[in-house]
Amino acid sequence: MAGAEEPAGRQAELEPVVSLVDVLEEDEELENEACAVLGGSDSEKCSYSQGSVKRQALYACSTCTPEGEEPAGICLACSYECHGSHKLFELYTKRNFRCDCGNNKFKNLECKLFPDKAKINCGNKYNDNFFGLYCICKRPYPDPEDEIPDEMIQCVVCEDWFHGRHLGAIPPESGDFQEMVCQACMKRCSFLWAYAAHLAVTKVTAEDDGLVLNVDAVGDQEVIQPENGAHHDGALKEDVPERGEAAEKEFKAEQMNEPCTSSSSEADLQTAFKNQHLNTESQSGCRLQELKAKQFIKKDTATYWPLNWRSKLCTCKDCMKMYGDLDILFLTDECDTVLAYENKGKVDQAADRRDPLMDTLNSMNRVQQVELICEYNDLKTELKDYLKRFADEGTVVKREDIQQFFEEFQSKKRRRVDGMQYYCS
Repeated sequence: MAGAEEPAGRQAELEPVVSLVDVLEEDEELENEACAVLGGSDSEKCSYSQGSVKRQALYACSTCTPEGEEPAGICLACSYECHGSHKLFELYTKRNFRCDCGNNKFKNLECKLFPDKAKINCGNKYNDNFFGLYCICKRPYPDPEDEIPDEMIQCVVCEDWFHGRHLGAIPPESGDFQEMVCQACMKRCSFLWAYAAHLAVTKVTAEDDGLVLNVDAVGDQEVIQPENGAHHDGALKEDVPERGEAAEKEFKAEQMNEPCTSSSSEADLQTAFKNQHLNTESQSGCRLQELKAKQFIKKDTATYWPLNWRSKLCTCKDCMKMYGDLDILFLTDECDTVLAYENKGKVDQAADRRDPLMDTLNSMNRVQQVELICEYNDLKTELKDYLKRFADEGTVVKREDIQQFFEEFQSKKRRRVDGMQYYCS
């Protein structure tokens, strides 16, 4: 018998033990994530009437618009009401999008929440995500054929999702950066490399830390010489983001000492300031031109950016025009970030969240309220005492233990009710 009990004991030891605290913490974490993603979107009303929403949770319906059809996106409310039984792709959030549900892209479906829609939303932008494909590898997520564990990261510019291993540079730890710009978007928005030299979060390994990297020995990169034609002797150092207030002051001091234009003398700059007919600011007022006056590197990689990096972008007339031409004006808007959307969702959810017990109490008369409160307090006290026994003994609470508690609690309640004496006046 002892030999038969030993394997069972070993099996019990191998079974994962999950405490009640672990379950509650996991539930709270999942609830917070859901609030962050969905909290900023309306779950009852179609968002179409709001026009192109700044940022909202979006879905694509594979049932209504499969691959080969025109891509379409639907809002949170329509995903529940109009596509509840359909196969959906969760797109997380997208910017400046208007709900397509029921328009001409849906051949056999009319929107139940807002049927009077335009035939097509010309301002919407689509990519392979709307067919459940992501990254440069154009694979689904999760991918049943991909056995390599990898994190998916969304590009802040094109809003596609990428495997960390397909970004050309090892991603920093998730808590070390706030946003990512993919390789293709860095090529299209090449001016960002001037900022990346001083702002981007760089993955530096222990062996590389503090070392000078020889540019000639590194492939897939382009050395950009200062636009003022200044000559720099010696090997180029790999730019590593400055840390701390001292480094920031040193960087600002360097900016003040660096020449800002390619050929203008100080007198020329003073003249430029006085010319009121100029439609653009002088280069000395452009943060981007100051950074371009330094030597920096362009690589064929993605870049990773810290919190509030967008506030460091220049907003002079020339730069704002460039952002408009590149269709990236949203980079100058701090409220465009996913973090801002998530924080808004958490605040809205916290304000709307109501206590179900208080809702129940408000629907009762005075006598019922007193009885319910007494019952609640009894349950709370007895459950706390019951669980304390397990905590003191260091044992795990099982399903059978909880069932036993409520059976005993109901039995005690019946005995109390049966033992009551009623008097008639």
